Amino acid sequence: MSISMPHSDLIDASGWLSTARQLSSPNCDPRPEGMAIELIVIHNISLPPGVFDGDAVIDLFTNQLDWDAHPYFQGIRGLKVSAHFFIRRDGTLIQFVPCTLRAWHAGASNWQERDCCNDFSIGIELEGTDDLPFTEAQYATLAPLVHLLKQAYPIRAVVGHSDIAPGRKTDPGPHFAWRRLDENIA
Repeated sequence: MSISMPHSDLIDASGWLSTARQLSSPNCDPRPEGMAIELIVIHNISLPPGVFDGDAVIDLFTNQLDWDAHPYFQGIRGLKVSAHFFIRRDGTLIQFVPCTLRAWHAGASNWQERDCCNDFSIGIELEGTDDLPFTEAQYATLAPLVHLLKQAYPIRAVVGHSDIAPGRKTDPGPHFAWRRLDENIA
């Protein structure tokens, strides 16, 4: 991703980031009327688990996953999910849902006594697992992205999926360097 000096004008009025590869996901819908974007939720994903660099995540988010391509996919058959952004291991940034729409990334969730975090959050998926560190390239893309989103929207917090769905979700996992992210977006 080439956001060296983040500027909110990189995000157009509909919520698309001009520096991201754009692949539209059908798994989104309008946010509730007047809902401000106040939260960024960090996730991790790999399909099948622990396999990187294939297109299964892209295919899942665009409803094109071949459910018969791997035995693991049978357990998620028919799942309709998305995220606003996906950061590959090499730092490539893909946007699936414009920020102005609600992506389906958080599921049953709660933040500061507010349910349905999808209504007021932006979801960022990192290609990875709970068991492995994320790459330098991913942090080099993530930090300026978060900084940019904080300039463009009234973001109040950046949290992990585990923070808004404790007991149900564990991502981004123990290897995610929160301190490093905080230091690079200040």
